[in-house]
Amino acid sequence: MQSKYNLSGKTALITGGGQGIGKSIVLGLAEAGADVIINYRSNTQLAEETAEEVKSLGREVWLWPFDLAQEDVLENYQKFISENHCPSVDILVANASHQIRNPWERVTSEEFALQMNVNVRSTLFLIQGVVPHMKVKKWGRILNIGSVQEKRPHPDMCVYAASKGALSNLVINLAPQLAPLGITVNSLAPGAIGTARNITALSNPEYLKKTVQKIPLGYIGEPDDCAQLVLLLCSEAGRYITGCNYFVDGGMSLLF
Repeated sequence: MQSKYNLSGKTALITGGGQGIGKSIVLGLAEAGADVIINYRSNTQLAEETAEEVKSLGREVWLWPFDLAQEDVLENYQKFISENHCPSVDILVANASHQIRNPWERVTSEEFALQMNVNVRSTLFLIQGVVPHMKVKKWGRILNIGSVQEKRPHPDMCVYAASKGALSNLVINLAPQLAPLGITVNSLAPGAIGTARNITALSNPEYLKKTVQKIPLGYIGEPDDCAQLVLLLCSEAGRYITGCNYFVDGGMSLLF
């Protein structure tokens, strides 16, 4: 009997898929049989290394170098799909995000716009891009990657936290509209995960200690902890789950 986690014949687009959580999601979906489109902004080397790992799994892979802060997200996506003869996207994982640490009273208009454009605006327009094909197939998976900061805001990242909260709200708005089309829409909110983005802060012993004290399970998570839930939500195994937001945070969102 074929596994409900088998994604053979599906194509997944993962934004920010060259490293960190995004890379783990790419490899997790590829291992399950999906071909993948990896969006990345500037680190070509990491994206290409991830692509080689996908190829080693016997899957097709395309690299989409594009900065999601740009205004022409939808147009560039459509152009890329057309010019590279990519199959229509069955699974969209909106993982890319921009995070700027700055106290709220020092946030500039440029910092605000950058975070909102990458984290929220690009997600909406990519959803506009993939839904028409999902509608035809009567099957689709859309997953936004949020943050534990939706529940536990960080004093130096109020805009980032707000943008992630907006993604959760986008989920509950779109899920009932897309459900009749066979498309599920969910969100996954990571907690303290050991990625390159967090390595500087977590390398500080005092900061690490304070962070771990806020996590009931008592340790920093790994990118693959997120990827395993992504596989559930983006496969047939998760067909009856939509409009939900799942915290992958070791219980961090429960403590204040």
